[in-house]
Parts: sequence; C-alpha cells; structure tokens
Amino acid sequence: MTPVETRTVLAEHTTLRLGGPARAFVVAESTADLLSAVRGAEDRVLLLGGGSNLVVGDSGFSGTVVKIATHGWRIDGGQVDVAAGQNWDEFVAAMVDAGFGGLECLSGIPGSVGATPIQNVGAYGCEVADLLTSIECFDRRTGEVHTATAKELGFAYRTSVLKGADWGIVLSVRFALREDGLSAPIRYAELARKLGVEPGARVPAARVREAVLELRRGKGMVLDPLDHDTWSAGSFFTNPIVVPETVEGMPADAPRYPADGGVKLSAAWLIEHAGFAKGYPGPGGRVSLSHKHTLALTNRGSATTADLLTLAREVRDGVYARFGVTLVPEPLLINCVW
Repeated sequence: MTPVETRTVLAEHTTLRLGGPARAFVVAESTADLLSAVRGAEDRVLLLGGGSNLVVGDSGFSGTVVKIATHGWRIDGGQVDVAAGQNWDEFVAAMVDAGFGGLECLSGIPGSVGATPIQNVGAYGCEVADLLTSIECFDRRTGEVHTATAKELGFAYRTSVLKGADWGIVLSVRFALREDGLSAPIRYAELARKLGVEPGARVPAARVREAVLELRRGKGMVLDPLDHDTWSAGSFFTNPIVVPETVEGMPADAPRYPADGGVKLSAAWLIEHAGFAKGYPGPGGRVSLSHKHTLALTNRGSATTADLLTLAREVRDGVYARFGVTLVPEPLLINCVW
C-alpha cells in the first residue's frame, strides 16, 4: 500500500477531470491493503476505482480516498473471479480474446470491475446482472468478508443494494461466461442493424465487441484524452421509468419501452426535445452537452464542478418543464449541490 498522501486533487483521478482535494489519499494494491486502509481510516472513506462514474465537488472530499488498484482474474471453466480494481475494458477484451462470450456488449465502458455491480452497469441490451453470479464483499457494519449472490444484490435498472450505501465494499466479482465464443442474443436494435443481423441472433463475440466499440466511439463514449467529448462521466442521466399515465401525454414519436414498474423513456430524446441540442453550452462554454450525444455532460478543458452542475440542473429543469418528467443523475455525486 502506498503511503498516505494529503491534498491530492481528485480531478486527476476522474474521467470528468473535475473534483477538489482529498484530505487523505491512499492506493491499495492488494485486497489485504484495501481491508487495512478501510479498517484503519479514522474518518469518512470514499472508494475510488476508475473515476468514470463520479462527480466530486470543487471543495473535494474531507475524508480518506482509497484508490482500489487490485487487478487480475482467475478462470475456472466458464466461471471467472476478477479483482475489484481491475480495469473493466481490459478484462472484457481479454475474455473475448480467450474465446468467452457474454461480456462483449459491455465493451468500451470505462472504470473498474468492482464498480460494475454497484449500479448494475449496462449497455446495448446487456447488464452486469445477466452474468454476475456473486461478489466477495467486506461489510463495514460487521467487519466481516462474505459472499453475496446476485439475488442478494437486488439488481434493478442501474442500481443495486450497494448503490448509495457505504457499508459494502466489493473485493472481487464472479461472472459466468459462455464458453462457445458466441455473443449473448443480440437484443438492442441499433446493434443488430450495425451487425446486419436480426434481434436474437448470436454471433462471434469478437465481432460484437468491434461493433460496440465503433458505436461508442461515434457517441464520444470511449475515453480519448484529446477529445473533450469524452471528458465526461458517460451518460449523466438514467432513462426515466414512469407510470403509464405520464406516457399518455407524450408525443407519439417519443421512444418508450416496457420496464419493471412502468414505462421506460429515452432521456436523450427528452433532453433534445426540451431544447437542448448536442453541444448545448453551459456557463462560459466551459462545459457543454457532448457534440456527439446529448446524454453526456462534458468538461471542455477549464470547467469547475459547479459549472457542470449548473448545466445539469438547467437540463433537468428544462425537461421537467416541457414533459413533467424528472431526470435522475446516473453518476455518484460527492459533495455536490443537486
């Protein structure tokens, strides 16, 4: 474990490149180091993976930030155990190259493996909940390490029992993958069109990964330090799930999909049709909606977190005024006024 640093600027550790200083900052390179850092912390603890789903206020974090830097995986047939700090896309690429299917639609997503079950990461018709069988978790309430099954994690759309909670720390994740090298059935219409197949088809996982990466790059959703459209936290808002009565007042061309508990609407469609086009600027042009995708709020290079949140609130309020639908942030907000 690295020595404790003080006043580390968190903007250096988030994909938005925003965030003030941490009172203390430590890097845990093993599970033992991670447990030691958490157990030994005398104040609040913020766990940091890839920093891709995190918005930190300009005043920073007044406690201890623990950077999870564990890595690697172990394969047992179609079961794979992965360290929480492992870079997610490096892991996905390695599994596809090794002839496993199932993860390909989640290619190109930034961040670490341990973060994926917290909000049930998903894209292109696939969610982590489809593949995850269990996690090893440290429970800060009891001081014990235990195994939690997928059912116990209470997965739902972009959430789990771990989201917003500070008691559970993911140490490793176990996935069950397909050993035939083929993808999961293609569910997402855009991806099916890109591949030239019918929905439900199964194709080589490597081919799906390539198509997904191409689609994500076109939307500025693959990290590139030279492209400010990728200086984001990915999709800033989740697709809202509303009661059927809300949908009755929506325009006929508004995309809608069946969902548990109601009807899912497209946040990107709502944002654009509320008057916020791609590239819509925030304060001083220091932030804007991505020029490639209206769901991403981006740092144009000299922004503050306050700038970003001002734009986010403007978009949220504009969508509510136009459609009566409240958008909810997808990333974790730390020391932010929402």
